Amino acid sequence: MHISANATQASEKVPFVTKLAFGAGDVGPAVATAIMSFFLLYFLTDVARVPPAAAGLILLLNKIWDSINDPLVGMISDRVHTRWGRRRPWFLFGAAPFGVTFLLLFLVPPFDETGRFVYYLVVSLMLDLAFTVVNVPYTALTAELTRDYDERTSLNQYRFAFSIGSGLIAAVVHPIIVNAIQPAAGLQTAYAVSALVWAIVATVPFFFAFWGTYERHTAEEEAPMPFIEALRFTFANRAFRYVTGIYLASWLVVQTVSTIVVYYLTYWLRQPDLTPLVILAVQGSALIWLFIWTRVSRRTGKKGVYFRGMGFWIAVSFALFAVQPDWPAWIIIALGALAGVGVATAYLVPWAMLPDVIELDELQTGRRREGAFYGFFVLLQKLGLAVGLFLVSQVLAWAGYITPPANATTPIIQPDSALLAIRWMIGPAPAIVLLIGMGLVWRFPITKAQHEQTLAELQKRRERAA
Repeated sequence: MHISANATQASEKVPFVTKLAFGAGDVGPAVATAIMSFFLLYFLTDVARVPPAAAGLILLLNKIWDSINDPLVGMISDRVHTRWGRRRPWFLFGAAPFGVTFLLLFLVPPFDETGRFVYYLVVSLMLDLAFTVVNVPYTALTAELTRDYDERTSLNQYRFAFSIGSGLIAAVVHPIIVNAIQPAAGLQTAYAVSALVWAIVATVPFFFAFWGTYERHTAEEEAPMPFIEALRFTFANRAFRYVTGIYLASWLVVQTVSTIVVYYLTYWLRQPDLTPLVILAVQGSALIWLFIWTRVSRRTGKKGVYFRGMGFWIAVSFALFAVQPDWPAWIIIALGALAGVGVATAYLVPWAMLPDVIELDELQTGRRREGAFYGFFVLLQKLGLAVGLFLVSQVLAWAGYITPPANATTPIIQPDSALLAIRWMIGPAPAIVLLIGMGLVWRFPITKAQHEQTLAELQKRRERAA
């Protein structure tokens, strides 16, 4: 039986089963994001045989559409009222379309090159809309489950535990499924079977999330700030401009390396079977170092963590550029694990800096504007990732990347120009962007001591208001 909000009105505490159900709601988005980040561009160019430039255009248009439909769905869900609440019906009825469109994205239709371009463009736009329909209301559910600060933190701990764990499993197991099926059925069938498995895995947890959650609170009604005015006020905050640049630099590198690693292993090292092990090494290491860096930041601050983590990643980037195809596999796996030390800082530091920015803004303006800051942060994230994917595909096309023939059973030999481009995009190019991010962190205007002073002044203001 569905858990009733009335049963828990006496306390802001969230039941354990509700926390589990809420966390399970992020399994689908995490699975889809992990597989698409690592394998979608490779699937389009090497399995569906879409030219790199055309594949990049598909991904760019998809992310631009994403940046439009996210705020639209968010605003609509604010205004919808049903007997199940405002948020939960979205992922109840959106779960099946989300799974179906994810499966369709990894099928290869019997069309010519133009037809395949149109097919993947339409399906990717449909998938992105379905993704938004389930994910935006789901993330907004946090505030409506409880108003308690610590309980909200606990909810997000459950959410990210499910998210990171399921994303890691999907990224590692997907190529294992493909490699197991490919010899007997072919690469296209192997991708289709794997996509079917993950479509089911991504869909089912939403029904548990619907059953196990409720909507206890609704947001207070207030006149929404016009878009242009919200944009002006948000970007007037100098610290926010810096943290945006830091985030874009960090995640542009994460997305670029995630996309190019399959090409690097397949065509430069000629060891495509290493893909699941390398991904496991990178993501597993990043998961462990998230907790380590969190503890370190209490002593060194967020800037200290960023400098240490990204400095490490820069060194690994140049090492990856230097790796030769005849080197032992354990070196590649070890470098992947060492890269995870830096990847963890890209996950951790920018998102940890943003609340500091919001509290400084509250001190300066007297208003809490989390929605505006987080909304624009996510919007810029998606546009930045779109540019990153587009640039990778365009560089491959410019470097003379050869789309494999339909009957290829082993990786073809790419021209030296394409191989050099692949090595640059996993090594020196990301290192340059990371250096830019480190420069922005150096100039970030909020230190640990300044943040503590901001919190003290906010507390004095609240005490006077009380």
